[in-house]
Amino acid sequence: QVQLVESGGGLVQPGGSLTLSCAASGISFSTASMGWYRQPPGKQRELVARITSSGSTMYADSVKGRFTISRDNAKSTVYLEMKILNPEDTADYFCNAGRLTLRGYVPDYWGQGTRVTVSS
Repeated sequence: QVQLVESGGGLVQPGGSLTLSCAASGISFSTASMGWYRQPPGKQRELVARITSSGSTMYADSVKGRFTISRDNAKSTVYLEMKILNPEDTADYFCNAGRLTLRGYVPDYWGQGTRVTVSS
């Protein structure tokens, strides 16, 4: 049974930082591509960042230079370090495990999500 458990969400002031973690089990973590999506209130879910098994990363334009995705294969954990947060980053953040296809990253499994609220 695949489980992806996110942690690290919460309330942060504009300009602040937060790091999300996602612990995975039930998958071959070291060979999986991993990603983070987010869903702002009232909006569609969007891909924020993904990292391949070889460590290649991709980011949405809106978070480039502010967010960093990384992975620790020994801990089967993927991280999303978020800096210079602004209210537009407020969303539910979802970890996922997936694969790369000709169309890009495709998530196969999802975590339950963790809420990030950026507000003063």
